Amino acid sequence: MKYYFFFYLIFMTSFVNAQTELSAMKIVEKAQDAIKVKGVQGVSILTIIDEKGRERVRKIAQVTKHYSTDKTEKRLIRFMEPADIKGTGLLTYDYENKEDDIWLFMPALRKTRRIVSSEKAKNFMGSEFTYADMIPPSVNDFTFSMLNDENVNDIDCYQIEWLPVDEDIADENGFSRRITFVGKEDYMIRKSLYFDIDNELYKELYVFSIKELDPVNHRYRAVKMEMINHQNGRRSLLENTQLEFNPNIKDDYFTLRYLERE
Repeated sequence: MKYYFFFYLIFMTSFVNAQTELSAMKIVEKAQDAIKVKGVQGVSILTIIDEKGRERVRKIAQVTKHYSTDKTEKRLIRFMEPADIKGTGLLTYDYENKEDDIWLFMPALRKTRRIVSSEKAKNFMGSEFTYADMIPPSVNDFTFSMLNDENVNDIDCYQIEWLPVDEDIADENGFSRRITFVGKEDYMIRKSLYFDIDNELYKELYVFSIKELDPVNHRYRAVKMEMINHQNGRRSLLENTQLEFNPNIKDDYFTLRYLERE
């Protein structure tokens, strides 16, 4: 009887853990679904602040389209200002079940190159955002667990821990552990903590404001966010000054030919 009870406890513990992990993964999937807008266009201001408080400001145009047929999201980002990086562009294809495609165009070199997996953790254009931050990660690359709920700026949030399934995924995404705080009502991420290989706090993302772009399907986008690097004292502020829902965005934007347009 004691042995039966012992194995019963093991089974129930495993069952509860599995249910918790499934629940955490489901919340992450809902968080990713919440930003899948059929079409978005806008203008953003990226402010890069170094450890001495000096600022560099970039103006960016961006357009995004979600293809529901194959569950692919395509995004084009192009720098408008300052003059020395004007025309620099990033084209991303976010696939559901295969490796994402990322291309970077540098007009000064008149060259387009593909960003490979080993480069995704690198900083994007000198900011504290990385190439990996440009595309939602695959849920299959992580295990998830629920932590205690927490309030972030008066928003009740689920607190979820992400652990990469192996070292390659950790290197690709640039963190060994991540904790996200997901709003219980809209499933939008309000804050994220990133930890390095030594489990030291590396970066912290704050989302200050959110806009519902598609009220029918309840799809949202962050309007203002900040990434703080606690290890080098730098931070980057991204603010979407113009953000519009447009379900009729042209497919031509998401081609290498358009990316290389000057």
